[in-house]
Order: sequence, then structure tokens, then C-alpha cells
Amino acid sequence: MKKSIIVSFVLPFIQWYALMILFAIAIDYFLHRFQIISVGYYFGYAGTFTILISFVYSLRKRKLIKSGSPKKLLAFHEYTAWAGSVMLLVHAGIHFNAILPWLAILMLLISVASGLTGKYLLKKASEKLKDKRQGLITTGMSKEDADRKLFLDTVSVDLMKKWRIVHLPITIILGILVLIHIITIIMFSK
Repeated sequence: MKKSIIVSFVLPFIQWYALMILFAIAIDYFLHRFQIISVGYYFGYAGTFTILISFVYSLRKRKLIKSGSPKKLLAFHEYTAWAGSVMLLVHAGIHFNAILPWLAILMLLISVASGLTGKYLLKKASEKLKDKRQGLITTGMSKEDADRKLFLDTVSVDLMKKWRIVHLPITIILGILVLIHIITIIMFSK
């Protein structure tokens, strides 16, 4: 029996998301263990810069720059944004006295989740659903019966198609919160 879309694509997505969080926790643990917590402060700069660099893909996609392969720039965007997110999670740490960083981290986590949805789920899941439907029809099943059998997979793919509706506005909100955070740090630093 072939695996469902949930097993084939949703679980790997969850693994990458969890890996990002676990990696940030491991780095944070290492910094605390060796009493070099102040390094986490600089992860904010590095993470922000890394994420900003990842937007070269967005500039290419919108034809604001002409050079670079869109496919390679997309892969660059995905990996640098993921790495930058890990650094920002380490930078953020746990601060119960500051709402702005928590809001920014929440937007970061949502933005990464929506980006991973686009990368790992939508395209592959759509292709697999199409192949499964065609396979069932090829075996003699009617289109209606194949659609009924694949109902949950179809609903999953339809929900995943809405990922850009979330990704872009959340990324913009994240950018605004980061700017406010940077401005307040500059204003109130000693």
C-alpha cells in the first residue's frame, strides 16, 4: 500500500521544523554550558543578516534583479532563512519581560512554518495526489470513486495551497517587528 500524503510529506515537514527548534535549543544549551551566553547576542545580528541575504530570491522572483537561477536562489533562500531562523531563536532565548521579542519570534515561527509548507509539502503533495488519482483510474476505478478514496488527501492539498496567503503578510509583520526591536534597542541602549 502506498503511503498517504500526510505520511509522505507532512511528517518530514514536522521533522524539519522540530529540527530547527531542537538545533536552536542545542546551541543555546552549549552556550550556557560553556558560559558564553553573550555570544547569543551576536546571533541576532548574524541571523538577521542571513535572513536578509535570503531575500535575493524574492528580488529575482519579482525581476528586481536579473542574474541568478531562480531554482538555485530558491534553494539558497530556503536554507539561509532556516539557518537565520535558528540563529534568531538562539538570540531570543527566553525573556519573560519583553513582549516585542516574543511577538517577533512567534511571527518567525509562523513564517518558517509557512515557508516549509511551500517547500516540502505543496508541490510534492500535489504531484503525488495527481499520480495517485491517475493510478486509481488506470486500475479501472471511476473518477468519482477515486476522488472519494482520496478525499482526505485532496483536502490536505487544498489547505496547503493557501500557504502564500500566510507566508508573505507574516514575513512583512516579522520585518516590522524586527525593525521596531532594533529601533528600541538603539533608543534605550546605554
